[in-house]
Amino acid sequence: MPISIRSVATRAWCLAILLLVSAPSGVFAQGTSGVGFHAIHIHDPVNNGTMPGWVFYPTAQAPGETTIGPYHVAATIDAPAIPGAKPLVVISHGNGGSNLGHNELATYLASHGFIVATLEHPKDNFHDVSGVGNASVLVGRPIQVKATITMLLNDPRWKPLIDANRIGVSGFSAGGYTSLMVVGAIPQFRRFIDFCHRYPNDQGVCHDAKRRIAEAQSHGQTIEQVMDGIESQLTRWGNTADPRVKAAFVMAPLSLIFDQAGIEKIDRPVFLYYGDADHVLIPPENAARIQPWMKTLVGVKVVPRADHWVFIDPCTAQLKQENAMICSDPPGVDRIKVHQQLDADALAFFRKTLNISPSH
Repeated sequence: MPISIRSVATRAWCLAILLLVSAPSGVFAQGTSGVGFHAIHIHDPVNNGTMPGWVFYPTAQAPGETTIGPYHVAATIDAPAIPGAKPLVVISHGNGGSNLGHNELATYLASHGFIVATLEHPKDNFHDVSGVGNASVLVGRPIQVKATITMLLNDPRWKPLIDANRIGVSGFSAGGYTSLMVVGAIPQFRRFIDFCHRYPNDQGVCHDAKRRIAEAQSHGQTIEQVMDGIESQLTRWGNTADPRVKAAFVMAPLSLIFDQAGIEKIDRPVFLYYGDADHVLIPPENAARIQPWMKTLVGVKVVPRADHWVFIDPCTAQLKQENAMICSDPPGVDRIKVHQQLDADALAFFRKTLNISPSH
């Protein structure tokens, strides 16, 4: 499984200044609004518990900033929402991530008229990765995204603010994998075994392979039988695809476990982002490999020289001290500029695929 990460964020006021100076032409052609956000708790049908998350939404209140732990969020808690139905995007974090780890994208979309929801995937987040590699995570993740959508569409507070016919998903790394499944992709978990046979020293995916093989043997099974057992649970909690979701914006997705037939099951628009120097999910076995098989791919952006972590929000000074690895980029890669372009591309993609006029 991909190694655990701690998601990170940047100071919103610095980013706002840089966006104004360096944003691509046309990004600010339409007016933006302030952003409010509210903590939510979502029923988890996989583990029968609850999942913490956030809803971001446009507000007429002036833009503000809220500090939550290490995150500096460009939003105001419980600011009044602008009435009216708006498109919804649900963001799925990566392995070991956080429901605020992509708050920059969330606040950017919300400031341009979207409702954006995040969730913390149980047993695969920054304080608990005990389920990584098991069905509760590999199969459960897309089910949890579906549960988030259902909760919002049934909640009296959020239902009037959401256009149920305009829903998208976005995700990074394992969250990208999750998003691909939500729009129809079907995995083959034995591909993990094949990959680790070919790349036994890969630390992004195969670092835990020997332990998992030993654990399988201790239960009288082969690792192939374990993977087959996980795959047999693909429909345990229902279909992993969600017809309510119309488009997926995916960043550096875990995709080595999809074959061509599994990717060709995707029947909705996808925008694919990845770095060409990703050493965690190497492109020839992941994003670059599946790219030609996507019949519904409407856009792809390859970030030159970028590693896996470039898609995490730019780090605060505090987080740079705590985890230099995920906060560092190769020479020539400017994470702030990457996110400026990524935010603009995500907005344009969802406006196009969800049939939204720029005036919204």
